[in-house]
Amino acid sequence: MKTQTRCVVIGGGIAGCSTLYHLTQEGWNDVVLVERNELTSGTTWHSAAQVTNFGMNQTMVGLKTHSINLYKELSDDPEYPINYHHGDGGIRLANTEAQMEGYRHFASMARGMDVHFEVIDAAECARRHPLISTENLLGGLWDPLDGDIDPAQLCQALARRARNAGAEVYRNTPVTGLTQRKDHTWTVHTEKGDIDCDVVVNACGYRVNEVGAMMGVHHPVMSMEHQYFLTEEIPAIRDAAHRMPLLRCPISDYYCRQEKNGLLVGFYEQGCRTWGMDGIDPNFVNALCPDDIDRVTDVLEGAFARMPALTEVGIHTVVNGPITYTIDGAPLVGPIPGKRNAFCIIGLRAGLGEGGGHGWLLAQQIVHGEACYDTWPLDPRRFTGHGNVELCALKAVEDYQNEFRFHFPHEHRPAGRPVKTTPLTPVLAAEGAEFTVVNGWERADFFKPTPDFKETHCFHFNEAFSVIAGEVAAVQNSVGLTEVNGFNRYELSGDGVHDFLDRMICGNVPRRSGRVGLGYLLNHHGMIKSEATIANLPGGRVWYGSAAAAEWHDMDWLRKHLTPEDDVQIRSLTNDQTILVVAGPKAREVMQAVSRADWSAAAFPWLSVRECFVGIAPATVISVSFSGELAYEIHVPNNQLYAAYLALRAAGEPHGMTLFGARAIESMRLEKGFLHWKAELLTEFDPFETGLDRFVKMDKPEFIGRKALQARQQNGPRKRLVSLVVDGTDAPAHGGASVMLNDRVVGTVTSGDWGHRVGKNLAYAFVDPALAVPGRKLCIDIIGKITPAHVIDSCPYDPQMTLPRH
Repeated sequence: MKTQTRCVVIGGGIAGCSTLYHLTQEGWNDVVLVERNELTSGTTWHSAAQVTNFGMNQTMVGLKTHSINLYKELSDDPEYPINYHHGDGGIRLANTEAQMEGYRHFASMARGMDVHFEVIDAAECARRHPLISTENLLGGLWDPLDGDIDPAQLCQALARRARNAGAEVYRNTPVTGLTQRKDHTWTVHTEKGDIDCDVVVNACGYRVNEVGAMMGVHHPVMSMEHQYFLTEEIPAIRDAAHRMPLLRCPISDYYCRQEKNGLLVGFYEQGCRTWGMDGIDPNFVNALCPDDIDRVTDVLEGAFARMPALTEVGIHTVVNGPITYTIDGAPLVGPIPGKRNAFCIIGLRAGLGEGGGHGWLLAQQIVHGEACYDTWPLDPRRFTGHGNVELCALKAVEDYQNEFRFHFPHEHRPAGRPVKTTPLTPVLAAEGAEFTVVNGWERADFFKPTPDFKETHCFHFNEAFSVIAGEVAAVQNSVGLTEVNGFNRYELSGDGVHDFLDRMICGNVPRRSGRVGLGYLLNHHGMIKSEATIANLPGGRVWYGSAAAAEWHDMDWLRKHLTPEDDVQIRSLTNDQTILVVAGPKAREVMQAVSRADWSAAAFPWLSVRECFVGIAPATVISVSFSGELAYEIHVPNNQLYAAYLALRAAGEPHGMTLFGARAIESMRLEKGFLHWKAELLTEFDPFETGLDRFVKMDKPEFIGRKALQARQQNGPRKRLVSLVVDGTDAPAHGGASVMLNDRVVGTVTSGDWGHRVGKNLAYAFVDPALAVPGRKLCIDIIGKITPAHVIDSCPYDPQMTLPRH
């Protein structure tokens, strides 16, 4: 066995085998996989092994397309063919118009990835799958490339190709410990000896946290028992001239696919069960949980009603084995938070179908630092300190119970809430707040006009439209107050702070005390990594502020680039303070009433920061605006947040102060041309493609990504971010929707909402550069309707930015 290698992948299921193979494809041949037993001895061996193109975002669609293409290539390999039923087709059923609209949106989104779904009616569903009943059925989403694959053969084929490229696979080699050395490299301790390596990958399936504990981390992954059975032969299948399509049914919580001349039928019962919360037997290898058919009786009845043929056939085999879930159901593929040279590919609920793509994206991250797609939907750092065992169990149960029910826009399911709150959470709830969730934080979304107000979650503008309009109007005409909790906030200190930030940020860094600036951080490929507000406080301290979701992501990036020569200390204040935002033309009067400081435009101009008191609460106030109105961000320690809130409410009462929420902010930021991290600010695009030219200073001698950005400029942009007005009042353009020119996809929507101050349906989209011209007419596929739209200047509301300066 080797004692030195470039990378050790721990785990021999689909995650580990795919990662190993793709590392060799990216040019790393000196790599090793270690497996405690035999390959595929965990979840992989009993997988239902369905391979679909369906995904909730374009990244997921892209990685699944890669899986399908790779598996087809493997199955056609004359030297080592594998069993892959490619292109049987599959249907996701629906019995409500809201579900059908969701399918139309996903079809629009997938088209941008050159994946073509078809939305079909109930009669066509039955024609394509003659075993189903159309009772209580509206239609479904047809995936022509749906299929299934042999799990063991797939993993062996990937391992074989990896070996042929120089990789080595060590079976029956349990890992006993992990040691990270001072230079951030690793020693992997096994029962057969130690292996020194540069990089380690946790691909350990349901044993993920056994290996996680060896490096001092906990991964938010939970296992669920999952049952399916194999039927005896069904004559209609035996006598059919084609294989039956796969079926996924959110109506009755089951799926099925053809297995020989019978069916494999799997269940997502409401009375589901977690597995392994208190530890896993070391001898649980190629093993299953005890059968429990009684637990799925309710689901089985629905399956019988949908497929009467099931009532006439016996059960051949029952399989009940563990599968893994994360807090939001999506995998964790990427860097392990807080660790260097450590990655994971875990929580693969649908591992076989997606595993080829997951290993592909992870190998790119390991070798090149980034993947071809923005991988934030899979990033392990999207969950922070709240991702504990108990929360993960609650969310895994909820997700299991809703396996085939996608989230509608603005839908936040109730399990495990609230996780993160501030002293104001119950106060705002009493004021009628409807909450959204941002990195676990309960943040006010909008304020209900009556206690019994409910919005319908759908892809259209709904009952909340007029409520949000009222909140925006209050901010525009008088003054509003909102809480922005969880905002990512680091305090940097030391003599080298500004030089360090100047190296990290591609534009100018404010250095004068009391001044604030906006900066963009690039990766080594010249693409956008992060957005940060830089505020210079007294005493040489600097605040770095970024999106709430970026808490662990940005800390990793900053610490990774600190050198021993840098006199810089970084301290997180994210969970210690909360922002109150006062916005509107009367904001200055409110601030003057709660603080002895001079709040005139001359004394405290736009893009200034000061420390003061708001009432009796100490505060750090920044003159910035995400709404486009005169506004102040008031950063307050959480233990005095309520005191500051009461002072501001009292000062705002003479001006008719109104509370507003995140939905109003979203509307207003679209009117201003302001961008969201991981909506418009993506690692797939550089700052010039994203319209951030004014924030880039190519004459700086050094910043991360400068050389790559120079090289990219030689080739010109691939896409341009534009603002659009949509010629419709019924529905917004949702993220992922395809932008069309005639019948050709020319771009993808990143955000969309109604701009209440300008009275227009607005959207952002990346489009072909030649089309990024104001006045250019295009169309957007909005839930199946080809809707006219046209390009406009990026800031339709107060384009001269006079209001925040006033």
